[in-house]
Amino acid sequence: MIKIGQGIDVHAFHNNGQAKQFVILAGVEIEHTHSLLAHSDGDVVVHALADALLGALALGDIGQHFPDTDEANAGLDSRILLRHVYQLVTEAGYQLSNADITVMCERPKLAPHNAAMRQNLADDLSTSINNISIKATTTEKLGFTGRQEGIMASAVVLLVKASN
Repeated sequence: MIKIGQGIDVHAFHNNGQAKQFVILAGVEIEHTHSLLAHSDGDVVVHALADALLGALALGDIGQHFPDTDEANAGLDSRILLRHVYQLVTEAGYQLSNADITVMCERPKLAPHNAAMRQNLADDLSTSINNISIKATTTEKLGFTGRQEGIMASAVVLLVKASN
């Protein structure tokens, strides 16, 4: 038995007034001219992936499991969230076959960080890096991502019934 899920996440850029700014994507801190406005760490890659995993099993979304109204989630490392979500997946008797993620932004450039991002996700999902794909694309300067007002990620996952 297989299950397919998709997830999408968006966060706005903002200047937090710090000399050094960065974004966190798939658990990797990447220097940038702005940070992401978010209740947690704003990791759009992990948020989209977690929503895809939850969606595949009709378990709601990360907002239900980690509401932004709960101060315990303020500044939360999204990889903790992802590991919790994947525990729900394995408890339901499934495992990840593969994940395909696309990040939409003009900047920062993600290619130098791709292997580290993929490895973080593979570690959190107890799978091979070969089962994790992360691609980046610009939106040709169109829309909010093209105007560099924010960043967006989309994820698709395939879950398979775990063999015992």
